[in-house]
Amino acid sequence: MALSSPSIQIPQLILQPRKLPSVSTSLVQTNISKPILFRSSSYKFSQSTIFKCFSQKQSTEEFERLFSNLNQVNLKREPGSLSSATLLVAGTTVGAGILAIPAVTQEAGFLASAVTCILCWIYMVVTGLLIAEVNVNSMCKLGSGGVSLVSMAMRTLGKVGVQIACWSYIFIHYALLIAYVARSSDILTNFLGIPLWESATLFSLILGGICYFGSQRFIGAVNGILIFGIIISFTALVGVASGDLKWSTLLRANFEAVPLSIPIIALSFVYQNVVPVICTDLEGDLSKVRTAIVLGTAIPLVLFLVWDAVTLGTISTLETGSDKILDPLEQLRSSSGVVGPIIEVFSFLAIATSYIGFTLGLSDFFADLLKLPSGQSKPLPYLLTLLPPLILSLLDPEIFFKALDFAGTYGVLVLFGILPAAMAWSDRYSGSSSSPKLPTLVPGGRFTLTLVTVGAGYVILSDILKNFGLL
Repeated sequence: MALSSPSIQIPQLILQPRKLPSVSTSLVQTNISKPILFRSSSYKFSQSTIFKCFSQKQSTEEFERLFSNLNQVNLKREPGSLSSATLLVAGTTVGAGILAIPAVTQEAGFLASAVTCILCWIYMVVTGLLIAEVNVNSMCKLGSGGVSLVSMAMRTLGKVGVQIACWSYIFIHYALLIAYVARSSDILTNFLGIPLWESATLFSLILGGICYFGSQRFIGAVNGILIFGIIISFTALVGVASGDLKWSTLLRANFEAVPLSIPIIALSFVYQNVVPVICTDLEGDLSKVRTAIVLGTAIPLVLFLVWDAVTLGTISTLETGSDKILDPLEQLRSSSGVVGPIIEVFSFLAIATSYIGFTLGLSDFFADLLKLPSGQSKPLPYLLTLLPPLILSLLDPEIFFKALDFAGTYGVLVLFGILPAAMAWSDRYSGSSSSPKLPTLVPGGRFTLTLVTVGAGYVILSDILKNFGLL
C-alpha cells in the first residue's frame, strides 16, 4: 500500500459571468428539484486548468459529470482517463503491506485468509465509495474541485472531525515509515554487511534526498523504475516458487485466527487518500469514479491472493502459537537459494515505492500545517518526516510487524473506516433538507453506515481488550 497525499494544486472553479452565459448546474435526478449554481464575480485564468461546471441530461436521466476540465491555452476539454484513474488506485494499493500478509495469515491458513481478504476488500471498497460520495457533494457545496479529506471532515463533522482526520493521518504515516525503515535496513544490512544503523541512515538519506531535491518528473521516473522492478521480481518469484506448491495446504482453514490478521489486511487495501484526486480528474462522474475504485482495488486483491497462496502453499510446516510473529518469507528464503535473492529484491522495491509516497505525503502535510509557501522545498517538513521514523526504527529493529498492526488497527480503521461512515451520515441526514444531493454510491442507507462503523469499532475494541489482557 502506497499511501500518500499527492502534492497537486487544483485551481478554484472560475466562470466568466459576461462572455460566457450564466451556467446553471442541475444534477438530474428525480429527487433533486433545485439546481446548483456556480458563478464568479470576475474573469481570470488559473495557472493550469479551468473548471467549467455543468451537467448533461441524458435520456436515462442519469448524472454524467459535475464539471469539465478545460485547458487554459486552447479551452478544450481534457477529461480524465478512466484507465489512468484505475491504475492510480491499483498502484496506491499495492505496497509494502503485501509483505506482511503471509505472516499474519499463516495461522488462519490460505482458505480462511482468502475469505478474509475478500471481505476486507469489500469493506474498503465501500469506505472508498463513501469518501467519493462526500467529496463530490463537497465540490458541489463549495463550488471548487480538489476538495481534500480535511476539508470534507470540516464541512461534515466540524473541528472535531478535522482533529481526528489530522492526527490519524500523522499516526498512519509515522507508523508505516517506521516499519519501512526497519525492514529496509535489515535487508541492506544482510546485503552490504554494514551495521544496522548505517543501513537505516543510508536508506533514509538516499530516498529522502530524492524526495527533497528531485523534481516531480525525476521522482515519477524513479517511481516508475521501481514499479517495473516490482512487476518483474513478483513474476519471477511466483514462477520459481510455484513449482513447489502443495495444493493440499491451500485447503487449510482456521477461522478462529482470522481476527488477528484483519488490521494488516485492511492496511494493505488502503487507497482512499487518492479518492479526492480521481474525483477531480474524472470531473465528478460518479459512474467512472465507482468503476475506477472497484477495478483498481480488484487488481491488488488478485495479486494478494496469488502472493498468499504461493507463500503459504510452498512452506511445509507453519510455526504458530508464539507471541512473536514468524515471517513465512524467511522460511521460504532459507528453503531455496534461488528464491531468497528474488524475495529480497521484491521486498526492498515494494518498501521503497511506499516510502517515497509516504515521505512526500507527510512532508506536504507538515508544510501545509506550518503555513509554508507552496512550491518551495523547505528542510523542516522533511526533517520532521524523516528523523522520527529513523530514530524509532533503530530503537526497536523488530518493530516492522508491530508498527503495521498499530497503523492498521488504530489508524486505518479510524481514518478510512469510521470517519468515512460518519461523514456520509452527516452529509446524507444532517443539515438543510432542501440542499441538493448527488445520488448515493453505497446502498443500504443507515444500516450500511452503521455496519461499517460497528465493524471498525469492533476490531479496535477487541485489540484494546487483548492488549490489556481482558480478551
